[in-house]
Amino acid sequence: MKRSFFSVAVLAFVLAFLYVPIILVVVYGFIPNGISMSFTDARGRFIGFSMKWYAQIFSGHYSVKALMQSFWLSLTIAGLATLISCVIGTTAALALHRWKDRLQSIHHALVYTPLVMPDILIGISLLMLFVAANIECGFWTILVAHVTFCVSYVVMTILARLQDFDDRLVEAAYDLGAGPWYTFFKVELPILMPGIIAGGLLAFTLSIDDVVITSFVNGAGTNTFPTYVSSMTKHSKNLPSVFALSTLMLLFTCALAGLSKFMARAQVPQSKGR
Repeated sequence: MKRSFFSVAVLAFVLAFLYVPIILVVVYGFIPNGISMSFTDARGRFIGFSMKWYAQIFSGHYSVKALMQSFWLSLTIAGLATLISCVIGTTAALALHRWKDRLQSIHHALVYTPLVMPDILIGISLLMLFVAANIECGFWTILVAHVTFCVSYVVMTILARLQDFDDRLVEAAYDLGAGPWYTFFKVELPILMPGIIAGGLLAFTLSIDDVVITSFVNGAGTNTFPTYVSSMTKHSKNLPSVFALSTLMLLFTCALAGLSKFMARAQVPQSKGR
């Protein structure tokens, strides 16, 4: 079927809207002058590209020390929040799948609520909770806040996986003499693993990207990468180092996505030719 000019134009507009900002982030990571944010000198002549921002990141230059500290803090919190959310989310999803009663209906509503609540409302609520409990905001309050909203996404992802789960497999394992723990780790967990991984990747992305909720529950000296970047975007001459670090994160994410695709294809049994 012949494509119309309008459909091609709409596709080009959508692709440009999605990917041109990413391309600009990559390009500005090679900008030579962080003050003027320009590739030209005072006379308007092109002065080329620079790798000094990448050199500062890998050398641990003092000008990017706070930026790198916030980056490693974000990675630590995102990793721990993902691990905790996967454990809690898996158990919650199994409970919602196995038991259907009024208590589980309330449970489902509580899990679903953070998905539709505004981030600013979640942040204010958690801040009021920590203040009422006399808990000083810092690393642990950020971790608790991230687990709070990440669990819901993990639960919903695993529940979607459980929609196609055959409960007769569990019953067959019990009939063959397997115990609850053996059945879970040898039967249920391998089947649920794609959903757990998908939920974990979603939780990791949401955690490392969060600004609004984190800005309410962080304390002095506990700025995560997004909150630190948002505070330096308008006045820092080292802004290109943010673009360079973001480019490295983009490459790492693409590598992980490619690896997951490769592993998924490797697990699919090859069809035999007839």
